[in-house]
Amino acid sequence: MTHNAKPWTVHYQPGVPVEIEMPSDSLIELVETAVTEGRDRPAMTFFGRETTYTSLGEQIASAAEGLRRLGVKPGDRVALILPNCPQHVVAFYAVLRLGAIVVEHNPLYTKRELRAQFEDHGARVVIAWDKTVEKIQSFDLDTIIAVNLLDEFPPLKRLALSLPIGSIREKRDALTTATTGTMPWKELLANSPIAPDHPRPTVDDIAVIQYTSGTTGDPKGAVLSHRNLYANARQGEAWMLDAEKGKEISYALLPMFHAFGMTLYLTFGILKQANLVLFPRFDADMVLDEVKKYPPTIYCAVPPIYRRTAERASERGISLTSAVYCISGAMKLTDDIVELWESQSGGLLVEGYGMTESSPVALGNPFHPSRRTGTIGIPFPSTDMKVVDIEDPSREVAQGESGELLLHGPQVFQGYWENEEETAKTLLPGGWLRTGDIVTVDEAGFATIVDRVRELIITGGFNVAPSEVERILAKHPSIEEAAVVGYDSGSGEEVVAAVVMTKGETLDTDEVRSFCRQYLARYKVPRRIVPVDELPKSMLGKVLRKEAKAKIEPYLSR
Repeated sequence: MTHNAKPWTVHYQPGVPVEIEMPSDSLIELVETAVTEGRDRPAMTFFGRETTYTSLGEQIASAAEGLRRLGVKPGDRVALILPNCPQHVVAFYAVLRLGAIVVEHNPLYTKRELRAQFEDHGARVVIAWDKTVEKIQSFDLDTIIAVNLLDEFPPLKRLALSLPIGSIREKRDALTTATTGTMPWKELLANSPIAPDHPRPTVDDIAVIQYTSGTTGDPKGAVLSHRNLYANARQGEAWMLDAEKGKEISYALLPMFHAFGMTLYLTFGILKQANLVLFPRFDADMVLDEVKKYPPTIYCAVPPIYRRTAERASERGISLTSAVYCISGAMKLTDDIVELWESQSGGLLVEGYGMTESSPVALGNPFHPSRRTGTIGIPFPSTDMKVVDIEDPSREVAQGESGELLLHGPQVFQGYWENEEETAKTLLPGGWLRTGDIVTVDEAGFATIVDRVRELIITGGFNVAPSEVERILAKHPSIEEAAVVGYDSGSGEEVVAAVVMTKGETLDTDEVRSFCRQYLARYKVPRRIVPVDELPKSMLGKVLRKEAKAKIEPYLSR
């Protein structure tokens, strides 16, 4: 595509470039520039405790040396199983400093889910929240480095949480678990700094493997290079045109083990030398308690978080007018949430679009009156899109017709880790990425999602593969077969299931959900389960999920 074939660029906020300057350095140069220029400014704030950019740089250098002494070499995978915390930021860059590859994991995953991913990527060294260590201790590993979140708390808060009284004790226990046979994170930081001349990664090296649910539900590791992630951070910088280096306060509400949170905080946030106010989980009151001292200027989240934050801020009389840059992703943003948020914030709330395979952000609505609520926006700088026939991706459809969205740009991933077959299905000749989303694009270039080719369910910002949940339900002795679908109850998608019971058995919903929780992260467990006599199937015997959904919808809407 030539530039004049990008009609959407006329709707960019004035000053946003059509193309970004491509990175020639790795993410190590990104963080080292931030450390050199940021100096005594806070890089991170965690429950009121600040870590300066200088201190961040020192911790990265020491942790990198510690990992080097453990035998981590360029190209090795190092697994992270961490919530949002200062140690997560340090660990991410310490691994990259060695030319090794970060593999992010969701701490909520069960032992079974984690094992499938570990068997795929083969990491031998793990940096894990001590609360998750028990799940991985039986894996074939060399070293587990255990992270205690309390280590990064301010001294007074740490003292309060160490007192064994009532709810304070419960909070402490929720943050830490005693572990044996592991190396404490503090021991890693006790090393001298890594030698400045130790070899560094290049812009083309692999930086991260980020797991994403495919249509099969089997683990697929999206391979993202330093160039992919650095370019996406620069694209975000171009989009948030007026955000000032060293002056922004970004609330890290989304998990950094998820692609959206990783780019917003670990790369874009560091590029802008922002103060990252870190939250291990979202709690509206916990977030609002920080607003007075650290008024957020960048507040990126998913729609339910915007709604809850605005409602609770209104109840508590707390101002959100500092929040100027607000991007929503992962699920549809509705007019009522936009109106509610913008009635209290200091800027526009705009919807963006991305996927793990695009590092992740590819389209967005401009921070400008040209934005169109209800759409996923227009392509970012240096990004192209086209809409093609679902059956024949070589044929573009006419403007306004629905088809599959294809993406092209420097943020498009390298393929799936050691999975050529799935890579070939997703990455087309010329580097075009098949998104699996059906869209229409209007005359101005704004895209709207109308359906998904892939039957992924997006609940609370997380992807759920129906087939994975179906396989677990089918293991239940009382269930013969199941169809799992997403159902929009008005506040986002829920995982729901239609099940055919084994002859003579009746459905005990609570018992089935409890069974599922043994194998699946809580957000994957069906919220509602509806018994049916039979599931609709194709001539080949394949369960037709859309028809199954239509069959149970009358029960779900009650």
